[in-house]
Amino acid sequence: MIFQHKTTFIRPTLCLPVVLVILVLTGCATVGPDYVPPKKSVSNDWHTQLKGDLTTGEMDPQALAAWWTTLNDPELSSLIDRAVLSNLDLKKALARVREARARRGMAKADLFPTLDATGSATWSRSSKDTGTGKTSDLYAASFDAGWELDIFGGVRRSVEAAEADLRASQEDLRDVLVSLLAEVALNYVEARTFQARLAFAEANLEAQNETHQLTLWRYQAGLSDELAVQQARYNLENTRSQIPTLRTGLEEAMNRIAVLLGERPGKVHEEVEKQVPIPVTSLKVAVGVPADVLRRRPDVRKAERQLAAQTARIGVATADLYPKFTLSGSIGLEALSLSNPSSSSTWTLSGGPRITWAIFKAGAIRQNIEVQSALQEQYLIAYEATVLSALEEVENALVAYAEEQQRRQSLSEATQAAQKAVELAQHKYQAGLTDFSNVLDAERSLLSFQDQLAQSDGTVTSNLVRLYKALGGGWTSLAPDDKK
Repeated sequence: MIFQHKTTFIRPTLCLPVVLVILVLTGCATVGPDYVPPKKSVSNDWHTQLKGDLTTGEMDPQALAAWWTTLNDPELSSLIDRAVLSNLDLKKALARVREARARRGMAKADLFPTLDATGSATWSRSSKDTGTGKTSDLYAASFDAGWELDIFGGVRRSVEAAEADLRASQEDLRDVLVSLLAEVALNYVEARTFQARLAFAEANLEAQNETHQLTLWRYQAGLSDELAVQQARYNLENTRSQIPTLRTGLEEAMNRIAVLLGERPGKVHEEVEKQVPIPVTSLKVAVGVPADVLRRRPDVRKAERQLAAQTARIGVATADLYPKFTLSGSIGLEALSLSNPSSSSTWTLSGGPRITWAIFKAGAIRQNIEVQSALQEQYLIAYEATVLSALEEVENALVAYAEEQQRRQSLSEATQAAQKAVELAQHKYQAGLTDFSNVLDAERSLLSFQDQLAQSDGTVTSNLVRLYKALGGGWTSLAPDDKK
């Protein structure tokens, strides 16, 4: 309404030329380059030859969204659900989304008129020597309106950049979520792996203690020399020395899980310290093709949105080369008294268009355009690097997952053979048919193979987790509502 009052008092003969110029200019295209998504020149096939349970078929979106459920471990699922609710990095990423959404609102606000209200009260008194010596009061109030017409699209480019920034922050939230889910699972698998290794070490410690007692009895009975006793003893103590390291690793893994859940270290010990098998899955993994991964991965999507935002900022900088058109107006009231303002008040009305143009800034505007263009080039390079890193991560995960399965199979067979060798060596030693060094080597080999097999069990599952992470799985089902 105030704006209508102001324009009512502007002389039409003065406004007509300005309005005509504005109408002509509004038909011009928005300055700055229009964003064109970069083309992804990727192969249709993976370089790595898929083996074992890996296929190029299309992955089930639901299975990828909740990949940890394929491990059939309720405790892991519970930990992941709690991490999504309480992890501090995820909360920080969500706050960044709220910040970006508010910045988008600020950018959109520049498309609309502004209205300010002002008020003042002034007291003055003149000297008796130079004036009347009377005291006078002056009260004033006004409403001021202004509207910068976005003729060349600088504000629209700013909104475009803010919108892209918001999408980038949402993708960042999803990327944090993908990493969080993988970290919880990896540390959980690591804890279970340490428990399995610890169980093997303690079982071997008990068996080697029996062997040591046997050699000591045979030595005391004069059936063998002291060499066998000392050999059995250092074998026993060597195994005992490995247990503290394994316990330390287990504690660190459980503490890390607690921190990922936003809890203090030690909070999840009661839940995790009871030994259960390392989670495994026999399901085949369909990894799709490289283009599917690039469309799915949040870090690639984030880099693309950052590039789009920077492209729009070139337009914001370019708009400074052109004039700015503003419609402004004011309506105000001045009075000498607040008790009876109608008898001594004066109304003021003013309004009209204004044109400002930065004629000379010593090249600063064009240099800023060059700065924004250089930044765009950097974001393009960063996007291309992100694409390459994503493909590299998937290729490495494919190789690691397939090859570790083969390694685990060989270790399983070696462990079975080592177990049989220990039994044979012990029987022959007790019968006096072989030297104790054969028993020593067999027990040492058994512990080594059992420890390696436990690590390989954990590595197979960990590599599967890393593969799901590399494929961009996990964010679609649990990500907070960030699509506004």
